[in-house]
Amino acid sequence: MEIRLETIELAVEDERICGTVLAPATEMPGVLFVHGWGGSQEHDLARAREAAGLGCVCLTFDLRGHERTAQARERITRPQNLADLTAAYDWLAAQPQVDARSIAVVGISYGGYLAALLSAQRPVRWLALRSPALYRDEGWELPKRQLHKAQDLRAYRRSRIRWQDNLALRACAEYRGDVLLVEAEHDETVPHRVIENYAAAFHRARSLTRRMIGGADHGFTDKPAQKAYTAVLINWLTEMVVGAREDAAQSRLSERKRANTGG
Repeated sequence: MEIRLETIELAVEDERICGTVLAPATEMPGVLFVHGWGGSQEHDLARAREAAGLGCVCLTFDLRGHERTAQARERITRPQNLADLTAAYDWLAAQPQVDARSIAVVGISYGGYLAALLSAQRPVRWLALRSPALYRDEGWELPKRQLHKAQDLRAYRRSRIRWQDNLALRACAEYRGDVLLVEAEHDETVPHRVIENYAAAFHRARSLTRRMIGGADHGFTDKPAQKAYTAVLINWLTEMVVGAREDAAQSRLSERKRANTGG
């Protein structure tokens, strides 16, 4: 994230005084939202609107197998949905008003799993995962709908899984950015053990913020749970974006100080 620093002179009566302008560059952070399996981009629009209020360019989209392409749901695979997410990321990063070095990815459930995988393929500065799902690596090319039949996911998600033994967790172990990990208190689909596995994998992250939303189920069906999650996410994004801008401003001031002192 860049900050523009400019020295100016102001005319006052018959004299001139010196000033310094610090302003955000014309490029803004990007926020990419990834819905869960069976969801849609509609679930993210309210939060995207709030994130846009922070001065971010936000993108929501529908994974293949959902909404307009719901007829393909029985045959869509994880690689195809990961390709969807990668295409959305590349589009957002290519926009002239977006700072490609300052992109956040916000994923829910299956979307959180895909977001973790994406972090190994594209630069993701901030990664927010709500109840991220976890799947076995086997059957990578199987239709996603078959995974619950082909794999004992219930037992798998209640077991301790080392980051070395799962593709998504290996991506998390290599991740160096900032992470928000949100858990639902009464989640029967993504139990507490899954969250612990993700948290343990993020051992190289710049920061890890964990929050549990009290009373929430996996789908955050109650309005209070939805409101609480939105508040947690927007507060975290605010901290990340504002903090990055402050760091950039401090860096520019330090550069000028060194230039002025010859150091």
